[in-house]
Amino acid sequence: MNRVWFVAGLILCLASAAGWGQAAREKIIIDTDIGDDVDDAFALALAVKSPEFDILGVSTTFRDTDLRARLVDRFLGEVGRPDVPVVAGKATPATAMSQGRYAEVGHFAKSSHGDAAGFLLDQVSKHPGEITLIAIGPLMNVGAAIDRDAETFRKLKRVVIMGGSVRKGYGDYGYNEHVAPMPEWNILNDVASAQKLFTSGVPLFVMPLDSTQLKLDEVKRAFLFTRGTAVTDQLTILYHLWGLETPTLFDPMAVAFVLKPELCPVTPLHIRVDEKGFTREEPGAPNAQVCLQSNQEDFFQFYLRRVGESQK
Repeated sequence: MNRVWFVAGLILCLASAAGWGQAAREKIIIDTDIGDDVDDAFALALAVKSPEFDILGVSTTFRDTDLRARLVDRFLGEVGRPDVPVVAGKATPATAMSQGRYAEVGHFAKSSHGDAAGFLLDQVSKHPGEITLIAIGPLMNVGAAIDRDAETFRKLKRVVIMGGSVRKGYGDYGYNEHVAPMPEWNILNDVASAQKLFTSGVPLFVMPLDSTQLKLDEVKRAFLFTRGTAVTDQLTILYHLWGLETPTLFDPMAVAFVLKPELCPVTPLHIRVDEKGFTREEPGAPNAQVCLQSNQEDFFQFYLRRVGESQK
């Protein structure tokens, strides 16, 4: 009997050392328009600081997608993650990016970047039902993937987006006068692709303006920017290149939701994207799980501790 217990204990020890029984890491792809508003960088920072994630790749969308990809190359290189593939979507007419200079400095830029829609579909084919796509920019790459192979696209585990304005508009923080819903940036800049996503049948989780207007105030910025880690140093540089004062962390909520869904509880709704880019709540079978309210204090407690910690 003692020998049996000894063998059982030895097996348990070996299993623990090998990581047996540990939860599998969440496979994610991040689709981003990093380089304009700085919240995309804060979202990417949270992802690379989260051991729960297996980041299969980062794709860039909207305007100068190659410059955005080179920005991601440098960010990932600076924080010790040059292994993460970076791909670019189809470029659209470009304007100057506030953080564009960051992409032009350093030794991490890859000579070329693959096609974003093709990369997404290839990864889904390899890992059907396992990948969470976190889309935090205009939805060009999503629309392109659906157009190319809607059946494979539906084999995503889920899509989590920062996008839409369901019951609140920009500037409605919950304590001031109500601001009516309005077309939100990510939806407005590719309405057709948003319409395709909301009618695609893929499990869809939506973090709209209602729950993502999270202000990174001076005290919180001072905490992050004085941590002196590789990740927080890159955020400091990008923040100063951005050139404004108080970031709104719209996009990090989409990443945080995947890690801790209790930060942004969802409600099943039927959402129709109209031709003007409004995300209208209507009667009908739910096609999205929508976070209509979040707890800012809980979000920042989680975000600042995770991104500000000294170890990777």
